[in-house]
Amino acid sequence: MSTRPETIPFSHLARAAYCPRQLYYARRDDDLSPPEDVAAVRDLAFAYDRLRGMRDERLADRPIAVPPAEYRANLATVAERDDYAALAEPAVRDAFLRGRDCHGIAHKVIGVDPEGAAEAGSGADGASDDVDAGDDGANSVADGDRNGVSPTPVVISPGAPPERGVWEPQRVRAVAAAKALAWERERDIPTALVEYPAHGVVRTVRLTTRNKSAYRRVLWTVRSMSGVPSRTHEKSKCEACEYRGACGTKTRSLKTMLGLG
Repeated sequence: MSTRPETIPFSHLARAAYCPRQLYYARRDDDLSPPEDVAAVRDLAFAYDRLRGMRDERLADRPIAVPPAEYRANLATVAERDDYAALAEPAVRDAFLRGRDCHGIAHKVIGVDPEGAAEAGSGADGASDDVDAGDDGANSVADGDRNGVSPTPVVISPGAPPERGVWEPQRVRAVAAAKALAWERERDIPTALVEYPAHGVVRTVRLTTRNKSAYRRVLWTVRSMSGVPSRTHEKSKCEACEYRGACGTKTRSLKTMLGLG
């Protein structure tokens, strides 16, 4: 009788999408929690209405990454979205989702009714994906669309958005969250959102064939990891990696071991 493989945390998938070798070192060093300053940036995603009305000097004291005038303009664009009210006042925060293959925290879930009275701890405080449902007081998600908005998981990124779309690690993480929510609710979840609150930008990730293929590829990579993965060919990633100084373990291909490389 076969058993189902253990589910993989969303955060592990995101790291592996960036570089499997980075995930290896993070696991080895037990360094999987988000940095302390992430919480302050994530908190911005729960204060859009207040931030839109702030003066320059007050906004400049917040952890925003663009000038105040540009930030307000970006939020004005977000406010034109049909789901803005749900994003600004999400019914569910820090929801623990467990799907067939992956599990983790969706920082917001919109288009649903919350089940249970308590909200998740102190809110968007960088809760880890490496927990079991209920361990951190995270909200569960009840059935039923809310205010005409379809159920949609939201991932909050503390970084900067690309010119268009989202970076692959957040794209894979968003697809993982949507698949986990779909598994729990037994219905299709066609989109997920990625918020970049330091820039006041919200992007949509659709579960296209391409995006689902990227997710499955990374899932396979994580499940098949054994030993130190090969180095990435995209050397530009190494410049921003916190493990660039320690990433000196050489891997040997079969061709090298046979003297053919």
